[in-house]
Amino acid sequence: MAEATAFYGRFAHTPSRGALEILDDTLLIIDSKGTITDVLSDSDVDFQKAFDQARASGELCQSGEKSLFLPGMVDLHVHAPQWPQLGRALHLPLDEWLNAYTFPLEAQFRNADLARSVYPDLVSTLLANGTTTAVYFSTIHMEASQVLAEVCRDAGQRAFVGKVVMDDPDQCPDYYRDSSTRQAIDETQGFIEFVRNLSGNDTDLVQPIVTPRFIPSCSHTALLELGRVADQMDCRVQTHCSEGDWEHQFVYERYGQSDTAALAELGLLQRGSVLAHCNFVSPTDMEIMKSALTGIAHCPISNAYFANSVFPLRRALDIGVSVGMGTDISGGPSPSIFENARFAIAASRMLEEGVDPEIASASRGHPDSRIDFREALWVATAGGAEVLDIPVGKFEKGRHFDAILVDHHAATDRAAFSNSTTSGEDFVQQTIYNVSQSDIRSVWVNGRLACNA
Repeated sequence: MAEATAFYGRFAHTPSRGALEILDDTLLIIDSKGTITDVLSDSDVDFQKAFDQARASGELCQSGEKSLFLPGMVDLHVHAPQWPQLGRALHLPLDEWLNAYTFPLEAQFRNADLARSVYPDLVSTLLANGTTTAVYFSTIHMEASQVLAEVCRDAGQRAFVGKVVMDDPDQCPDYYRDSSTRQAIDETQGFIEFVRNLSGNDTDLVQPIVTPRFIPSCSHTALLELGRVADQMDCRVQTHCSEGDWEHQFVYERYGQSDTAALAELGLLQRGSVLAHCNFVSPTDMEIMKSALTGIAHCPISNAYFANSVFPLRRALDIGVSVGMGTDISGGPSPSIFENARFAIAASRMLEEGVDPEIASASRGHPDSRIDFREALWVATAGGAEVLDIPVGKFEKGRHFDAILVDHHAATDRAAFSNSTTSGEDFVQQTIYNVSQSDIRSVWVNGRLACNA
């Protein structure tokens, strides 16, 4: 993009948790690096000149009466090789699902041609659903992981890609594990260097991330070494943390402390790092995360199938932990962060009000657990950006322009029956609750068009 680009119309974002800001008749100026340099309302003295210049240059994109710009969705937890089994075997417990379906599938990515077949479809589908930033688990295979990084670069998606480490022979199947701890560490370092030297990745749109699958799959030595690599190479970390009863109890039996505390002692809690799920973390664990500037990937749909509990999202936010949203493909059978945001609202209501009708209403749930659509939008956009410590998720000067244009006819057409308008909080709320892939017209990452319906 050689020249500045301008976007005009209605914008909606969450400048802070729980606060929805709607910017009507607003002009955003984007520079050649994809950064927002000006946010002008139609009452600003510089507005008309900037608007006329953008329109005359042909660099102006406008929203319509029934559409709006939203920040791009941030998906903090995607298992890329699991894309072919989306929606499969979700009736099984997690350990059976992993061993009977998931590990055999992931093992097939030793053939990098499978990666070249699967990953472009995954990345393009996520972009079409409005996901401008994705955090990926790949597999233990170096070449397939490199393919994923290249696919994200070619598609123009902001991505954090991790080559998975699974080296414990007592916990990992013979057909799918690192051949040695040394190999796992060396290849992790090699992959970090590969991504950082990736041709055409000069803006660091694609970044590496250290990826122990979870404590149960890794030897103690590997976990310590990965913490050292993350520190010395200044690299984020992603892993699973207290996802379900089994993992939570396994770590207690191995280390005599919580998953979070163990990860902290192992040096795996880094600024901008991501802990997936965290359904069984205590307030003390949350304080550890907050102090380490490590955040949580909340995966509400996946949690309903495999986590055995509801994550206390409101509690984590109140404590001050950074929380973003994750699809957890394929444990979560949807590529849409919007769908996960809606489910997060519903799950928080069920946690607050309880689900067992045989228990008296006064003691059935956990008070003050619910979130609303504003907080859900925050978690899906600015919250995820906060977890990763990257300047996206809001329409503010100095942030990258990662955005989607949503034109939701179904939601706005219903407004005519209720004497409401196609503006204001009701319009945004209806959009959040109703939007699907077909309503997402265009997607920009770093100011560049990445997807156009």
